[in-house]
Amino acid sequence: MMDRHIGDFTNHLAQAIEIGKKTAFKQSQNTINSVLICGLGGSGIGGTIISQLIKQEIKVPVVINKDYFIPEFVNKNTLVVCSSYSGNTEETLSMYEQARAKGAEIAIVTSGGKFEEIAKSEMHNIIVIPGGLPPRAAFGLAFPQLFYLLNQYQLINNSFEAEFQKSIELIDNKEAEIKAEAKVIAAKLYNKFPIIYSGPELEGVCVRFRQQINENSKRLALHHTLPEMNHNELVGWKKKNEDSTVLFFKTKLDYYRNVERENYSKEVISKYAGEVVDINGQGESLIVNALYLIHLGDWISELLGQLNQVDTTEVNIITGLKNMLGDLD
Repeated sequence: MMDRHIGDFTNHLAQAIEIGKKTAFKQSQNTINSVLICGLGGSGIGGTIISQLIKQEIKVPVVINKDYFIPEFVNKNTLVVCSSYSGNTEETLSMYEQARAKGAEIAIVTSGGKFEEIAKSEMHNIIVIPGGLPPRAAFGLAFPQLFYLLNQYQLINNSFEAEFQKSIELIDNKEAEIKAEAKVIAAKLYNKFPIIYSGPELEGVCVRFRQQINENSKRLALHHTLPEMNHNELVGWKKKNEDSTVLFFKTKLDYYRNVERENYSKEVISKYAGEVVDINGQGESLIVNALYLIHLGDWISELLGQLNQVDTTEVNIITGLKNMLGDLD
């Protein structure tokens, strides 16, 4: 079933665009001078990714919060975005209550649940997306809504719409090539430990890929970013590890000094890792490259899961954890 959800990625993006365009918003009475995006897991990764994609445009700080508690700076001039696909994520509901108590401007992305009820009763801005999917499979529906929210609050312009349309066209035109590449890379990861590197603009994309390896492939993985890893982790490559496969997520937009750092790092790592693999984005913008790499990574995780002979949809251990927490006072 997960393969069908991954195959629907561009359909989800197109549907999300229509939802975002049609959603009506009320304007905030306060000037927004900071943004806090709250969410966890498949509902929260979009915040991490968008914060990196818009950092050259947005003129207020964007903080990502994956916790029960919000930072002290939140006030009436903070836009707090609560993203919970189910509408019932306990940590996000906790953050919401604190943001409400501080008088923050609140906007919600959800498919229903308690958050939809809250939004209606408290008159918050809300974007409702279709439910019934595993949260990680709803990324294409939820992620674009963060752009629409920030645009409605006049924090970013609407140029993202054209980039999403370009992404849909690119991925649809290259779907067969994407799946073929994913199959090759999945084979390189079979019975190996994945270690994932990228520049800072793609860190969220790499986190998404790591999470997909965890949930779909039922494997552990590590990730780090350049240039930070050059100041610490690079020194750790001192011993041969044939069981590791190192993946570098790249785009032609990468900062040239980070490209040189990557080339040096690969020269060092290739002496010790089992294999080093480049995963190249496509497109002329960071948004297009990111969406292309997310889709490619999703297919890699699905096909690796098939090689591992696991059910790529089930997450019973997380369900068990939620049940345990539900029994607590």
